[in-house]
Amino acid sequence: MNTITPTTELNDWLTQADYAKKLRPDLPPEAFLPVRNKLWILLINQAILILGWAIASYLDRWHWSMLWLYLPFAIVMGNSVIVMLFSSHDLMHSRAIKNPRLRWVINLLGLTLAWMPPTLWKAVHNREHHNKTNAIDDPDRNYLQSQPNTWGKWMQNLFVPSVDVNPWVLIVGMPNAWGVHAFRNLTSVLLFNRRGATYPVVAFDVSDKDRRAIAAEILIMVGIHFTIMASLGFHPVKLLLGYFLPIWIGYAGVMFYIYTNHMLCRMTSVNDVLINSISLRVPKIFDVLHFNFSYHTEHHIFPGLNSDYYPKVQALLKTHYPDRYNLLDAGEAWRLLMTTSRHYQDENTFTNWTGDKSATCPLSDPTNQPI
Repeated sequence: MNTITPTTELNDWLTQADYAKKLRPDLPPEAFLPVRNKLWILLINQAILILGWAIASYLDRWHWSMLWLYLPFAIVMGNSVIVMLFSSHDLMHSRAIKNPRLRWVINLLGLTLAWMPPTLWKAVHNREHHNKTNAIDDPDRNYLQSQPNTWGKWMQNLFVPSVDVNPWVLIVGMPNAWGVHAFRNLTSVLLFNRRGATYPVVAFDVSDKDRRAIAAEILIMVGIHFTIMASLGFHPVKLLLGYFLPIWIGYAGVMFYIYTNHMLCRMTSVNDVLINSISLRVPKIFDVLHFNFSYHTEHHIFPGLNSDYYPKVQALLKTHYPDRYNLLDAGEAWRLLMTTSRHYQDENTFTNWTGDKSATCPLSDPTNQPI
């Protein structure tokens, strides 16, 4: 069992329910209604990817000097990878699709490029992460320095932005860290289901029924990925530009958000989402493209809320909790990640792999949280 000594009194915390109770009366009822437009956006981005693969299937007919012209397609496809994950994320928090079989199919298609079975996502994200955000049992937190030095901890130490990371390894890690995260949790559940798995940040279990469902879903995903690669003739150039590059771009974009969501925050023994989460200021185009995913604290307060209303929630947080709310420019959040270590020495202190550096969480001081 992982343990860490708390440094904050329990009566200093508020809970997600406390914030929701305070803010909900100031939000209109329609903000909580199911929104189906993300389903259509997901399908549009699936069509964009299919079109991109269709174009890539002809790359062997292009002169090598013209291959750079495919890069804009790869960038657009990479954004579609991000959109599919984020739209699936929102759909799985909502009741927009009532038919369970249709919901399963849509979520499976939306999460396939992320190698994340929907049954596993419901467990690791909806159940574990949202209920235990940045707590000792959250599978998405930083590793503790005191945890065993397993391959999972080593990989995260190698890839994650920190003062200790090699910049070249970080560049390689950005498009690959999501795959490590998915593989770590998938194998832990399928092979061990909590029994003996020490390499995840936190091992968790699922029911036998869900375990079988996860195994079936990952096999279907393998088949879909194989079909995509087969449609490209397993041609190296087609695979590099039409398959791997868009996925790498998408994963890198997803990881930028994920790294800044919680990893700069203190651990919290109570799910105080204003202390353990961060919202970002990003260029408006990214909020439009990515369903206001930068409003991450707002999402943790109201996971099923129509994301169009996150700015309204942010305005309320600035009014009611200006001294608790973590709102940073995206560049500033990244700078702080790159100037601190990424392991927890205690709930309020970061340290490195060897434990010979330590620094207080930069968000412990409200003056570091410009609003």
